[in-house]
Amino acid sequence: MNPDRPGPQRIVCLTEETTEWLYLLGQESRIVGISGYTVRPRRARDEKPRVSAFLSAKIDKILALEPDCVFGFSDLQADIASSLIKAGVQVTVFNQRSIAEIHSMLFQVAAMVGCADEGLAWIEASRRRLDAIRADVAALQAEGRRRPRVFFEEWDEPAISAIRWVSELVGVAGGDDIFPELACQPMGRDRIIADGAEIVRRAPDIIVGSWCGKKFRPEKVAARPGWQDVPAVRHQQLFEIKSADILQPGPAALTDGVDQLHRIVTRWMHTHG
Repeated sequence: MNPDRPGPQRIVCLTEETTEWLYLLGQESRIVGISGYTVRPRRARDEKPRVSAFLSAKIDKILALEPDCVFGFSDLQADIASSLIKAGVQVTVFNQRSIAEIHSMLFQVAAMVGCADEGLAWIEASRRRLDAIRADVAALQAEGRRRPRVFFEEWDEPAISAIRWVSELVGVAGGDDIFPELACQPMGRDRIIADGAEIVRRAPDIIVGSWCGKKFRPEKVAARPGWQDVPAVRHQQLFEIKSADILQPGPAALTDGVDQLHRIVTRWMHTHG
């Protein structure tokens, strides 16, 4: 434990991003339970008991761990939070949906465990990294290279477009999300694209799939009726980014996620732009 640091000493993390963040802060000893979907950092799965999925949790198992704080994410975990609150547990549920809100969440968690300075330093470094990526893209545009149109597919059946922080990261990386009007919708059901012909009409140059833990199948996407003339399909610009690297609204998206997007986009700009 961390008796020299204030804040909760027995934390259960119902989603991966707070687990990864506490490890990055060197405060993993505070964690007593994690989500079964946690893969970052890999060693957390070996070191911490898994007590929840995303929409469900083992309430009795969590209570047996005697947590003094539980971190959750979004209204989708409201029922879990309610059960724990009724049992007398302190619960903090974040609802970050943008890059700025992710940074805010990270700072709040860092402050709660007595690591405000360390957290702020990481956040400032993250902002500098995003600015450096933007500058790299601006330099390519100054050379006359075009920004690609990007379709980020969060799920395939039905097709769901990018959530807000992913859409923003696509922009940082140098691409233009072809469904920006949907990105502000927090719920996946409100980002469903019922008519695949609309995706074809918007002619993405790049398609990135991150199917919430299911393996992305570019050949399946390319075989969709009417998609053979989509520029991304015609030029074989279909890529996967693992959901743990981009759909987790925490450190992963701001590091590995945006770096992968940037590599994909800049390769396109050099080759096709």
